[in-house]
This record gives sequence, C-alpha cells and structure tokens, in this order.
Amino acid sequence: MDENRQQTMTSASLPAHARLPINHCNLPPVILGSLTFQHHPTQLHLDGVEQLHAALFESLDPVTEADTRAEHFMDYMRSGFLLDNLDEAGFDEHKRGIKRGKADYLRILRGWLFNADGKEAAVLKSWVESRFGLLPLNHRGPLGVGAEDNYHAYLSARAKGLYNTNALESQLDLLYSYCQYEVTRQYRGEHHVTLYRGVNRIDEHEILHQPAKDVYILTLNNINSFSSNRERADEFGDYILEVKVPLTKLLYFPGLLPNALKGEEEYLVIGGVYEVKVSLL
Repeated sequence: MDENRQQTMTSASLPAHARLPINHCNLPPVILGSLTFQHHPTQLHLDGVEQLHAALFESLDPVTEADTRAEHFMDYMRSGFLLDNLDEAGFDEHKRGIKRGKADYLRILRGWLFNADGKEAAVLKSWVESRFGLLPLNHRGPLGVGAEDNYHAYLSARAKGLYNTNALESQLDLLYSYCQYEVTRQYRGEHHVTLYRGVNRIDEHEILHQPAKDVYILTLNNINSFSSNRERADEFGDYILEVKVPLTKLLYFPGLLPNALKGEEEYLVIGGVYEVKVSLL
C-alpha cells in the first residue's frame, strides 16, 4: 500500500453533515462513525442500558443454548415493557385515537425487513440518530441540502411511527444491547464479519475517496441491510459492496431471535464511513 493510500485509509472522518455533536453512547459520533473505527473497532455501550437491565444479562450467563437465551430475552421484553398487558402500561382500548401499543421492537424489525423506507424504518433511523449521533442520509430519497421535502416526509414518518408507543426507543436500546451480548457469545474472539450489499449505482452513497480501482471509501446511511450471501446480495443491484463490518455495529443478525423472525437472513448494520470493495455481477 502506497503512502497516499495509507493516509487516506486511516484518516477518513465522518463528514459533519452526517453526524450530531453528541449522542447517548460511550464514544462520540465522529469516532464511532469513522473509517478508523471500522478498522479498529471497540465495544459500544448505550448510556445506562446494561446497568439498568443487569439482572437480564446475569440470568443469561449460565444459559448455554442461544435459542433458550433468545426465549429468555423475549420473555423479559414482554414482562419489562408489559407487551402482553398493554392496559397495565396505560393503554385503553376503549379510548378514541390512534392505538400504537402493539408497535413493539419486533414489529419495527419486521417493518424494516419488509420496507427499508417505511414508517418503521424511519423509527429505526431516528433511534440510530438519537443513540449513536449518526444522521440519516436517505429515506425515500436523499435527505441533504436541497431535499427539504424528503426530510419533512421523513420527520412525518418518524413522528407517526413513534406517536403513542410503549417506550419503543427503550425497547430498541435493549435489543441492541442483547444483540451485542450474543455477539460476544457467538463470535468469540472475532471483531468483524464480511457482508455484502447490492446497489444499482455506486453514487447512491457519498464517495469520500477511491484509493484503488475497486476500493471506495463511502459514507453509508445510518442503518443498512446486508447479507452474508453474495448471491443473495446480487438480487438487489448490479454492483456488490463487500464490507468488513465491525461486530459492534450490528443491531440484528440472522438467528438472533429464531422463533420470532424465522427465515430472515438480513444483518442490520449501523452506518458511518466504510471501506468497501466493489465488484460487478
């Protein structure tokens, strides 16, 4: 690797328009969203989540089967957020108005997997923005300067998705923390996973650098879908992005909740600046 490329590969920072100055995480957005973080990741912790739910993680430690741990986690979610007893959470089915009590973390995941530009996807992008400080760059179109209509539509979808819900963002906090707990158990000693994403055009993403013919430094949206199967990624575009994703940037991986999301093979990856290798079909 020549000196110029090495400097590019190690210094690419997350652009200011793609981040907030603060977040609710142990690392600031400019660091966790950088290329350096992709190459040298460290654990990410959302403020107070692991401490508040320490009893859950302590109860999971002696459980050897991942499927059993997933059942314990979902039981904890049902009891902790009263998902099966919405009246106790303050929801009155006899009251008029929009009833959103059933908009839980599983519905948000299913909604994203069905439509990455839908209302549930707007909620996920908003959650990443709040917790990690990474701004959404695309929702049914670019959200940057000159795309005010798109941005207002995103804000509307986000508001509709969060309105009158049951601590939905806190549910997503715990989902991320549980995912990271499982990463430490199922990917012992590993720091990255190689994933693939199909796109129709490279310039769908902001290109920061191109250090080689088939290597790009891109700013990805604040949350993205990837696959571990290159052939599966082929179905979504002619250009295939091959990315070494830090495990600490996974919100969901296939099999995390096996009895709740059967057959779903997508990885949900938190965004930022990434080095990607690009190939054609």
